[in-house]
Amino acid sequence: MLLNQAALVLIGLLLAAWTLAAGVAILAARARVQRAESSRRNAQRLARMIEESPAIPLLVRSDGRIEAPERLADWLGLERVPQYLSELDTGSQGFGAADLAELTEAVRRTQKTAAPFRMVATPRGAHHALALRGHLADPQVSPGGSALVWVFETSDSDSLAAAMRRQAEREASEPSALMLLIEASPAPMWIRAASGELRFVNSAFALAVGAANADEVVERQMELVEPVDGVTAQDVCARAAVQGQPVERHISATVRGQRRALRVTDVPLGDLGTAGFAVDIEEAEELARTFRASREAQRAILDDLSAGIAQFDARRQLTFANKPFQRIFALDAALIESAPGFERILEAARVSGRLPELRDFPDWRREKVGWFAAQEPQEEAWPLSSGLHLRVVAQPQPDGGLVLIVEDRTEQLRLSAVRDTMLRTRTATLDSLFESVALFASDGRLDQWNRRFASDWGLESDYLDTHPHIQALIRKIAARLKRPAEADLVGEAVRSATLDRRETGGRVQLADGRTLAYAGVPLPDGSGLLIVLDMTDAQKAEEALRQRNEALQEADAVKARFLAELGHEFQHPLSVIGGFAERMRDGLGGDLNEVGKDYVAAILKSADRIGVHIDQLLALSRSEAGVVPVTREDIDLFAFAKQLANERKAAIRKAGLTLDLRGSGASGRVSGDRERLARAIGTLLDTAIAATPSGGRILFDVSRQKGPGGGRARIVVSDNGPGMDETTLGQAISGKRILSDGTLAGGGPEQGLPLAQVLIEAHGGSLELLSEPGHGTAAIVELP
Repeated sequence: MLLNQAALVLIGLLLAAWTLAAGVAILAARARVQRAESSRRNAQRLARMIEESPAIPLLVRSDGRIEAPERLADWLGLERVPQYLSELDTGSQGFGAADLAELTEAVRRTQKTAAPFRMVATPRGAHHALALRGHLADPQVSPGGSALVWVFETSDSDSLAAAMRRQAEREASEPSALMLLIEASPAPMWIRAASGELRFVNSAFALAVGAANADEVVERQMELVEPVDGVTAQDVCARAAVQGQPVERHISATVRGQRRALRVTDVPLGDLGTAGFAVDIEEAEELARTFRASREAQRAILDDLSAGIAQFDARRQLTFANKPFQRIFALDAALIESAPGFERILEAARVSGRLPELRDFPDWRREKVGWFAAQEPQEEAWPLSSGLHLRVVAQPQPDGGLVLIVEDRTEQLRLSAVRDTMLRTRTATLDSLFESVALFASDGRLDQWNRRFASDWGLESDYLDTHPHIQALIRKIAARLKRPAEADLVGEAVRSATLDRRETGGRVQLADGRTLAYAGVPLPDGSGLLIVLDMTDAQKAEEALRQRNEALQEADAVKARFLAELGHEFQHPLSVIGGFAERMRDGLGGDLNEVGKDYVAAILKSADRIGVHIDQLLALSRSEAGVVPVTREDIDLFAFAKQLANERKAAIRKAGLTLDLRGSGASGRVSGDRERLARAIGTLLDTAIAATPSGGRILFDVSRQKGPGGGRARIVVSDNGPGMDETTLGQAISGKRILSDGTLAGGGPEQGLPLAQVLIEAHGGSLELLSEPGHGTAAIVELP
């Protein structure tokens, strides 16, 4: 029972809801009907108002179709309104061919550019004209770029124009407030009759031509405007009257005794003649000339900049592009002169490969066109596939234009990369050095350092990462020195390198016994380099070498003294042997047989040879001991050489050689010990004679070199023997005797060449031996 009652209640509620929904739907439908009826009445009222309007709308669609009330057909003398605009001329009715062509062109221009237009056209056979005013139709009226043309009858306008003309004639014939205004104008004004004669001028005109008053100007017909190319002011007025339009021109005229630029306008007044006025534009022209000169100077300066700059006007057309801009984007000069649009510039740059790689170029181009409407400057980086990197800045202008600045940053980025590489290379180089290196900036702060610097001074890396000042650094260093006060010397070396730009150095000893050598070196950028080297091992080795060298020097001196004393000891018994041998040879001890005589001769020869060796040994020992006695005398160099050559004639003849002595008295004189020089130069000649095979030639040349103080004496002894290689030459200089086949004699060393070198150097000269296998040997002696 309860379930049935609930079902009944539910059914009742559903019926009530349906009834309520039906009522709401009926009320909504009635409201829509009322609104539709109201809209229909409003549409009828608006349509009636348009039909009663003095203007007729003509809607021209983009395909040439037209829509207009039938009244337009009545005004044009047509039976009905045609479907297309081109059918408004039937040949006998409608618009004339010229008027229809002008209307068609104006409509087409309005559909493309949304520019309004006005024109007047006269239908065929009609006595009234139609005024047409066109503009782009609202999309709610007709979407798709249609043009809406309003057509007016101008009959009333003609009547009004005639009335105004009559009023103007009355005002021209009688003085009025307008005439008073013209009289008070600072600009020269005038009125001419139909014949071209002046009828009226204001005071400004009379003042400009230098007349006493306006009557004098009219009486004498004084002209302000001079004839230009044979065209007088009356001719221009006549042309304005014939054309029925004002004629404006810019000329130069004499005003108050000065040449001024004037803008002269002549206005036709119908049958009344013409009126004119002249505005002084000299200041405006001067400003224009100044502006042009300033613009040209500015553009010349922009051409000298490295950055590319282009200017676009509000229509997005290029007005100026400097040479760097043309070069960066590889733009043709003819394209620049044609004043292309912004989009055309982007297309040309894309063709030249001067834009980034783009997936959707049209979308990207539309995005860049938005720069013209931006509120803030836009900056972008353009990496190109050719390796160029461009920085582009777009600066919107208040007049709707745009200034585009393009900078080629390729070289800058390359230099930055090179700089980074150099910095990394420098850091790696510093870390690989054996020395401790620290770089201090000009303000004294630590800039860079290597790992060895921290280890040598016992400094923590965390502390060095703070880039401490040198003053704080030496306080850290002082605690690690054996004498802490020496830390100031290290700081002074850094200050001298950074501030005084001079190199200083020194040594310090650490508390752990190590010795560090440091040097402050100025660098070209104003910074200073502190170089530190651990000299502990080197100092120990140096001390050991010093002690060893002192011992060697002492041993060498002992040897030299021993050889000198030994030479003296040898000379006495050798002299005794030689003396007794000479007495035996002379028969003081009795007659000798042939064998005995040969023995005595051999003894004397051996004694002489031993004597020569002893003399050489004494000379060398004295030289090494630094006690070579040199007795100075004035020696004629060429006579001295001739004497040496004559002494060796027999030996040269015996060896089958030829001696070529060259020189003259111009060789000059030298100061030295004649005996010792003769021994030295004679040794060179004897060596050349021994080393040259039979049939050879020896050159003995003495000369004087050019130079301050008369120059140095030069003695050359050369032969054309077999010569020697470097090894053989070195052994010969050390004392080996040279044979005629270019080899060295066996046995122990001789002291000939070494002794000759010692004696020559004792005179302040030098000896140089040159030899090459197959080209002989040359000995070159230079004496002061």
